[in-house]
Parts: sequence; C-alpha cells; structure tokens
Amino acid sequence: MRPRPPVKGRGVFSGTGLIVTCLAATLAALVFPIWSYTDQPETAPNVLSAHTLQTSHGPLSALDQDFLTKVRLAGLWELPAGRQAQSKGTTPAVRTAGRHLVEGHRFLDERVRDVAGRLHLDLPDEPNEQQRQWLDRLDRAQGAEYDREFANILRLAHGKVFSVVAQVRASTRNSLVRELADDANSTVLDHIKVLEATGYVDFDAVARDLAGDSAPPAADPGPAVPPPSSPSPDYTLPPPAYSPPPDQNGTSHTDNTPSGL
Repeated sequence: MRPRPPVKGRGVFSGTGLIVTCLAATLAALVFPIWSYTDQPETAPNVLSAHTLQTSHGPLSALDQDFLTKVRLAGLWELPAGRQAQSKGTTPAVRTAGRHLVEGHRFLDERVRDVAGRLHLDLPDEPNEQQRQWLDRLDRAQGAEYDREFANILRLAHGKVFSVVAQVRASTRNSLVRELADDANSTVLDHIKVLEATGYVDFDAVARDLAGDSAPPAADPGPAVPPPSSPSPDYTLPPPAYSPPPDQNGTSHTDNTPSGL
C-alpha cells in the first residue's frame, strides 16, 4: 500500500506552526522576568534596602532607624533649650514656647528610648555638632536678641523634622514606629505653633530653608517688637496619641517640673 502524503499545513514544523511556536517562546521570555519579581513580594524590600531589620513589630527600615535617631537627638538639645527659654525669655510667649518644648520633648524622649529598647536599636547620648552650635548661639544671646534667636532656630529645626515625621508615618511598616510618629507629629506641630505665636519667626527664612538653605538666620540687629497678642502661659498642650501611665507617686510624666536628661 502506498503511504499517504502529509496534509499540507498540519505539521508542527509547517510554516504557520513554526511562527506560532516562535511567538510563544518570545512571549514566555518577556513574561518570566516580570513574574519572577511581581509574584514574590518578599524579594523587593530585601533588594531595595539592605539595612532593613526584621523585628517582631514589623520591618524596621533605614528611614525608620534614622527617624528614631532624629527624635532622640531633638530631645538632647531642645530640652535644655526649652528650659533656658523658660528663664531667659523676655516675653510670656517665648517662655510659654520653652515650656512646651520641655514637656513635649521629655515625653518624646521617654517614648523613643522605650521604642528603641524594644527594637534593640542604639541611640545617641549627646547632641550632634550642629545642635551644639545652636545651643552656643542661644547661650551668647541676651534680651530681645535671645527671643528672636530662640524662635527662629527652633522653628527651622522643627520644620525640618516635621517633613521627616510625615514621610515615616506614611511609609513605615513597623507598628512601634507608627505609634511614635503619631506622637511626634502632634508634638512637633504644637511646637511649631507656639514658636510662631512668639511673633519673632522669620517666615522668609523658613521659605529659604525649605528651598535648601539650612543655615538659621542671623539675629536682626533692629529692635524686637513683641507680638500684639501673646499666648497665655497656660496655653493648652495637645493630648499625646500615647499616654504613659503615672509613676508610683501618681505623678504624670508630662508635669511641668524640669528634670534632667
């Protein structure tokens, strides 16, 4: 019996079959690299941040770690600056701002040391060089010049950390850092408001700072004019998102009594 000739166009290696096979192979080569990254959610964070630490409270990113360090550094120099303003400020508004700094950063410093301990993260024990320079400027200033220096240096410093707090709050995946960012947000915003209420803040300097000029403004040699309506010394502090329990004597951690670092 004579063999049947192959039917035209039915073999895998016919013209149409060969074209389809080549297209399928090309598509697979394009899709596989995309699948290999998008279908494995744990791959991207490890590649993007080699400094991310895994904790029982969620990943602790490099930004989270930097945030904790910045909160601790803020307390190391703004607490003494606030205490100084309470006694050295010449207007009720400046002294009120100093009191807010003391109470707010005492609370945040206690919180950040607790969070860092639970996350096994080391924190600095003294201000950095720039912060020491700011404290030196405040030590040398007197009278109305001191009021202006205090309001502007502290307002610029708080403006910088405020944007960091917002970034951390929006991106962190660590529950302890998220709670601390909530407290830092309300505290820093309160400090910005009371510093601006002194009437000495140079908003042009703040704008320059946001544009990239980080140097605090020099004190204006002209006479200082106190704000027409200064806040009362009893200006209410905002409630924190996290309230620590009172100690054994029933004293709140946010009382007005100055304490050491």
